[in-house]
Amino acid sequence: MPGARAVKRGGRPSARAGRLLILAGAVLWGTTGTAQAFAPPGADPLSVGAVRIIVGGLALLAVAALRGELAGQRWPPLPVAVAACGIACYQPLFFAGVLETGVALGTIVAIGSAPVAAGAIGFVFRGERPGRRWAAATALAVLGCALLVGGGGGVSVEAGGILLALGAGFSYGVYATATKELLERLPYTAVMGVAFGLGALLLSPVLLFAAPGWLADPRGAAVALELGLVATAAAYLLFARGLSAVPVSTAATLSLAEPLTAGLLGIAVLGERPGAASLAGAALLLGGLALAAKGEEEG
Repeated sequence: MPGARAVKRGGRPSARAGRLLILAGAVLWGTTGTAQAFAPPGADPLSVGAVRIIVGGLALLAVAALRGELAGQRWPPLPVAVAACGIACYQPLFFAGVLETGVALGTIVAIGSAPVAAGAIGFVFRGERPGRRWAAATALAVLGCALLVGGGGGVSVEAGGILLALGAGFSYGVYATATKELLERLPYTAVMGVAFGLGALLLSPVLLFAAPGWLADPRGAAVALELGLVATAAAYLLFARGLSAVPVSTAATLSLAEPLTAGLLGIAVLGERPGAASLAGAALLLGGLALAAKGEEEG
């Protein structure tokens, strides 16, 4: 099987290296909020999310094609379709949830529920059993994320928005689990290219109902390229490479480095001034990530 040979040739990183690769990918994800802050007027969140996935999907397909990893592969239809649907569903569910219930609570529910969803899905469909270290790390990280994102207050609870945000977290878990299945058979660049290419195709109709005119502005084009090439293509290549060596549940917990990076960039680049609760949340989140990065086998 060509895919299996390609995976073997490329090698698989160690568990420690895999965790570091996922952290690096999450740091790149954390640049999205700062990048969007520099977008021109009219760049609504839904169109920004669609453009991000479309640009990133095309870039990932190009990388896989240049590496010659698309031809001759045997693609299992179900995991491919599930991964693509997970990618396509996450963006609109997340932005719709944030719109309904506010940025703070929507982000907390979506990002905080993702590790729990990934752990449950990985257990049911892959037999992965998260250990006590994972549970402690996830609890610390989710609590820290809640304090970090919601430290400014102004939380508005809307049942519909909560369900949408939970749907985003579940979509992430579904995507990560299906991707893990594919990575055991196929090269990671090919997996990312096909999954995101199909995800972009599914999400492209969003642009028919959004207003992508902001892309004509040079600043808007630069934002789209950063979001697509750096915060999506490069970030998900790192994530996929790392995911090949660690359980889905651990990968999802390490992904919580995203809001921590976003918070630090907000301070350093956008001049934001976090309160005491946000600073405490950042410390807890950092502690949870450090615990998750050590791994079960080192405990």
